[in-house]
Amino acid sequence: MNTAAATAGDAPGRVPGAGAGTGVVPPQRAAAPDGPSVAADRAPAVRDRLRRTAHRLRERTAPLRRPRLDPYWTAGFFFLAYTVLACWHFRTLSTSSWDLGIFEQAIRGYAHFGPPIVDLKGPGTNILGDHFSPVLVVLAPFYRLFPSSLTLLIAQAALFALSVLPVTRAAARSLGRLTGLAIGVAYGLSWGVQKAVDFDFHEIAFALPLIAFALEAVLRGRWTAVVCWAAPLVLVKEDLGVTAATIGALALIRTRRASPLAIGLVAFGLSATAITLGVLIPGFNGSGSYDYWSKFGAEGGGAAIPLATALRTTLWVLLPTTGLLALRSPLLLVALPTLGWRFLSHEPHYWGIDWHYNAVLMPVVFLALIDALPRIRVSARPWLRSYAHHLPAAVLATALALTTTLPLAHLTEAATYRTPPTAVAAEKLLDRIPDGASVESDIRPLSRLTGRTRVFWTGDTGGLSPDYVAVQLHDDRTPHQVLADAMARHPRSTYVLLGAAGDLVVFHRTSAH
Repeated sequence: MNTAAATAGDAPGRVPGAGAGTGVVPPQRAAAPDGPSVAADRAPAVRDRLRRTAHRLRERTAPLRRPRLDPYWTAGFFFLAYTVLACWHFRTLSTSSWDLGIFEQAIRGYAHFGPPIVDLKGPGTNILGDHFSPVLVVLAPFYRLFPSSLTLLIAQAALFALSVLPVTRAAARSLGRLTGLAIGVAYGLSWGVQKAVDFDFHEIAFALPLIAFALEAVLRGRWTAVVCWAAPLVLVKEDLGVTAATIGALALIRTRRASPLAIGLVAFGLSATAITLGVLIPGFNGSGSYDYWSKFGAEGGGAAIPLATALRTTLWVLLPTTGLLALRSPLLLVALPTLGWRFLSHEPHYWGIDWHYNAVLMPVVFLALIDALPRIRVSARPWLRSYAHHLPAAVLATALALTTTLPLAHLTEAATYRTPPTAVAAEKLLDRIPDGASVESDIRPLSRLTGRTRVFWTGDTGGLSPDYVAVQLHDDRTPHQVLADAMARHPRSTYVLLGAAGDLVVFHRTSAH
């Protein structure tokens, strides 16, 4: 027996009888590791990588999260929200009134280096003889680049959102970061601002940032800035000169001295209002008077607004927005001119909570709240201190709750982000009207016509027979009935149906006698 061979065959790494040739046995494979054990071993490493990634992300975005940028992010958020709402109105042709068309015609005139002629108010009407708003010329370059009523709506969204910046910044400076954000968001969601965003375009969009920046400057004691922000109000609308003068009076109250800047602002605001109402507007409209005097006092012959209605609207302005604490700030004096015009008027729209009439009051009451809260938080009355500490959160909660019934609630609906087929068909129908044509129209078609045609209001063409008549059907009226009305208004012309899309019909003039 070969002992060495036997010993070699039994040696480690060999299998008896295996391995012709070298006789080396392949090493045995290790047992497969336990699956859950490996996952458990890898989990800490994955968590570490995620933590490191999150840490790097926080470091890189730290400059964007600085407290001083909060007002800008807040304003940017509301610009996006307001713009989406405005675009929804434009896409669906859901214009609320003729105001959007009026302002587009005025800005179109400025954009082409002409007077602001608004044929919707009557053929050849200069809008400066109706309301004095030369500030609209600021939008002319943008409109020249993007000639559409959507340009006006987006500009208004930007102006309203811009007013959020000084309100949020002033609140954060006086009350702290989180409280400042709460008040800034509550202002952006305030019912007065939302209603104005929802109601087409109006010149008061310029007033909100001017008032907000002016009152922020008042709180900071920057009196030159106060004058620079308040003085342009006289160019926004004829009545806002008195508001500018009131801001000047507020500066006198805060400084407790006869500041030349403040006195000059008071004199400038009152003089500008008097000249505008007594000279400029009557000169532009050719009638020698201000047409809206008829809405005031006994001259208009209207019934006085019930006191209960006036008080209810005033409470809406002060209670859900400031919990009435704005009453403890002298900044609320700036709201008196706007409220004063209303108490002198018998116009019911001024005292409703719809439309755009309350928007200019929103920056006033919120900045008055910001001014009052620091003093009230150190009041000798414990209940008042507690109320002041909890009020910002309550104001934000109220704004969020009310928003469920206000225009921005549409942003949570899927239909807001779709264009209905009826709107697409209506737009295609209106596109068949050639550029430069004369059109008699009511509200709904205006947003697609005032930028490229000469548009008159229905029944107010000054004897001109328009090339086209665009009408929205109401009260179950038929196209045949609407055509008969058009023929009655223009008996020397013949019109035929050009097309219909949903509730919109367009007629074309085929002959004139």
